Amino acid sequence: MMFLMNDVVLDINTNERPPLPPARFHALSVQAVIRLGAELFAQSPRLPHTDPEKARRLAMLILAKAPEVNAALFVAPGERCTPDQVINRFANLSIEVVADLYGRQQRGELNAVAADQEVWRRLAA
Repeated sequence: MMFLMNDVVLDINTNERPPLPPARFHALSVQAVIRLGAELFAQSPRLPHTDPEKARRLAMLILAKAPEVNAALFVAPGERCTPDQVINRFANLSIEVVADLYGRQQRGELNAVAADQEVWRRLAA
């Protein structure tokens, strides 16, 4: 399954188990997973680019707790900000949109502006 995190399409193996012991995973709420994402992006605002494996594990947790979501946006105002400063949004994109974004990524055409215009629309005024 493909998952868009900010401006990177990640390939997620849905058969793989979440990266936590089962008892600990089941105790996690959706809000706890979102908070974890905010903490990760507060430390590293470009997480999908700098640590794609960590971004992939976060995407797995999001998918496991909210299976209808296949896109997440975490925006930190700067490196080492507080997690409360990180803004997040989630979306359920059609397979066609995700496939198009993945193709653009493979051709080197997907960047923050393109993802924003196609999905997040933060720049639209």
